[in-house]
Amino acid sequence: MKDIYITKAYLPPKEEYARMLDRIWETHQLTNMGPLHKEFEQRLKDFLGVPYCMAFANGHLSLETAIQALELKGEVITTPFTFASTTHAIVRNGLTPVFCDIKRDNYTIDPEKIEDLITEKTCAILPVHVYGQICDVERIQEIADRHGLKVIYDAAHAFGEEKNGIGAGSFGDISIFSFHATKPFNSIEGGAAVFTDYEVGVRLYQLKNFGFMGEDMVCGAGGNAKLSEFHAAMGLCNLEHYEEILAGRKRVVCRYRERLAGIKGLYLLPPQENVRENYAYFPVLFDEKEFGTGREKIYGRLKGEGIHARRYFYPLTKDFPCYKSRFQNVHTPVAEYVTDHILTLPLYDSLEDSDVDRICDIILRGNLNG
Repeated sequence: MKDIYITKAYLPPKEEYARMLDRIWETHQLTNMGPLHKEFEQRLKDFLGVPYCMAFANGHLSLETAIQALELKGEVITTPFTFASTTHAIVRNGLTPVFCDIKRDNYTIDPEKIEDLITEKTCAILPVHVYGQICDVERIQEIADRHGLKVIYDAAHAFGEEKNGIGAGSFGDISIFSFHATKPFNSIEGGAAVFTDYEVGVRLYQLKNFGFMGEDMVCGAGGNAKLSEFHAAMGLCNLEHYEEILAGRKRVVCRYRERLAGIKGLYLLPPQENVRENYAYFPVLFDEKEFGTGREKIYGRLKGEGIHARRYFYPLTKDFPCYKSRFQNVHTPVAEYVTDHILTLPLYDSLEDSDVDRICDIILRGNLNG
């Protein structure tokens, strides 16, 4: 039997990408915000429905730079149930992450627990749209406004999503996206920051391009986070196929739901009301007592049969060896339970129904309750 991996990067027809590459060969401009880069940014801005969009070399650099652009100092309230990048971006900017627990119904940061963590040192809230589940953006913004805090959303999982017809990038002061090869929409490597304040954009541009604001004018100590023309070319090609990609992923998610919904001891994230999904991930939470088998045994059983599911997100970032004794150990019981019981199943647009059935059959062998 063939191996099945957690994801499989979407590639457009080779001839489409080759036509984009022809444009690079015509200009010989490989980087430094060339014509494809500019076109990609404009297409993203229109697609996401935001006033401003700036492309980056990857999603992590867009997050690090967003934090720098807002000139934050002190503590940032965030979630420990996320990919390493979220916490690293805070720490690498000399800030202190303060970990807030998550909601049991969708694993995003729990707004009802944020205010207890706010101190005179708090400067921002950095929530994550986990698995494409949109945070309680209204409540978070209300808290931020009342306490004078900035809000940066890690929207790496939420590309193309909308809540009540409003794009996921429209919330907070800045939202960042990732276009890594593992994402539903990819530019091989890449990312973007979207925002509403023009002055924030000026600072983002300086920071991502060595501080340059002209041919020979350096206005600050910036880095290098520019997206190349080759990556912009892939992004432009894949944007043309986004609806096709989405349809394939939706088919896979529906198949998983047909097979696994209603099984005692398995918890599937329900679709969010008034949210246009992007079907980025398919997490399953295993209750060992009710289901009969725990996450670790299922993970091992799948791996033994060539199916590479992932324990996203395990361990919690606050429990990384580099952080465990460095920051205040806030008790986050919901996040601690979820990280020990969650398993994310393979999901990509070309995954066949028969492969989904194979995965589900292996999982359901562990069900002692029928």
